[in-house]
Amino acid sequence: MNLLEKIKMQKKEPDKVPTHEVPVFWIETSESVSYRCEFDPKGQLTVKLLDDSRPIFNKMADSFVSKFFPSGYPYSVNEGYLRYTQFRALQHFTSAALSVLSTQSLLFAAGLRPTPAQATVVSWVLKDGMQHMGKLICTNLGARMDSEPKRWRILADVLYDLGTGLEVLSPLCPQLFLQVAGLGNFAKGMAVVAARATRLPIYSAFAKEGNLSDLFAKGEAISTLFNVIGLGAGIQLASTVCSSMQGKMVVGPLLSMVHVYSVIEEMRATPVNTLNPQRTALIVADFLKTGKISSPADLRYREDLLFPGRLIEDAGNVKVGRSFHEVIKPSKLDELKQRFPEEKFILSHGNKEVDMILEHSATGEDALRGWLVAGYTAHIEKSFGVPSSSALQEAYEKMNDVYGPFVSELQAKGWHTDRFLDGTGSRFAWWSNVASDSDNSS
Repeated sequence: MNLLEKIKMQKKEPDKVPTHEVPVFWIETSESVSYRCEFDPKGQLTVKLLDDSRPIFNKMADSFVSKFFPSGYPYSVNEGYLRYTQFRALQHFTSAALSVLSTQSLLFAAGLRPTPAQATVVSWVLKDGMQHMGKLICTNLGARMDSEPKRWRILADVLYDLGTGLEVLSPLCPQLFLQVAGLGNFAKGMAVVAARATRLPIYSAFAKEGNLSDLFAKGEAISTLFNVIGLGAGIQLASTVCSSMQGKMVVGPLLSMVHVYSVIEEMRATPVNTLNPQRTALIVADFLKTGKISSPADLRYREDLLFPGRLIEDAGNVKVGRSFHEVIKPSKLDELKQRFPEEKFILSHGNKEVDMILEHSATGEDALRGWLVAGYTAHIEKSFGVPSSSALQEAYEKMNDVYGPFVSELQAKGWHTDRFLDGTGSRFAWWSNVASDSDNSS
């Protein structure tokens, strides 16, 4: 028998004795619950409930979490998601209750009885008109919403409550019914666009294991559930306490205050991990003061959600986004560019602030480099009284020394440094040694 025949015989031998794989299973018991876990012959894991002796309340709570929270919660989401969800539920509850009161008021103002069919007609007539106009106008603000999603999410709910308030008050001036109701829906249209545009960056801030779709689905489930509960509460209020205009004028503002407070707390709990001017300044300020890198969760309660453009002294009082021609005189352009010829930023020192102009292709890392230079320069000038030109060069050298570990630690903390969201700020591009303005607005 030659070698080839021996090899063929060895290949055939396993077929003569067929093996039957026995499924592997085990029993897991946790908190009075027993599961049978088994691998089938194909290697797939199946889990079967054997016994559950927990109280009914615990079973219901577990079922609620599985239906309305992402799989693997709380380990599959970032810090702050529970608080965000709690106030999101309260926000949608109050919003739905307010919508019932506003629809009832619209019907009364139009001289109609509040039947479901008439409510549908009035609602759609107004939505197809002024509300869609509000949506179209708000679409031009997309870049600003990317930069400050929290601020615009709060503004969206303020606009929504303003529109709802106008609808609630419409019976007081029935002769101006269309104007008041139309203006209210115009504000609501802007609110809808702002709320939807900021939804993705907010959900993305909580995604931890590539589970953005799961987060989105469970978040919308929570919204739907509490919208339904809020509608029920609104119907009850409309038929009792708020059956009169006086009742609406008392309950309406209270619901609105709870609504806005809820969305503010939601946004404060959200750890947005993209770089914008305010978050970059806070990161640099903390690093220069303590030598430590703050995570998105560390900064979330320190962000100024209403006035994000304030200057931060510890970060060098840097201001980003002003037009090129407003910041730099043509006679000083070459001098400023030659200070850091390899960089994608230009720093122009004023009396109280430092303007930073970014090149059109600049990323978040370029913005961080410029911010560190400005911060180190301010620290050197303040501490040692060194002239600006010498301080700039020394600051640039210090920045280069720390930049590598600084960015590595920043990324390890969860920050995205591949882009810098400066809203509608101006940037510059170089063509034939000439700088020109480039607007980032979308």
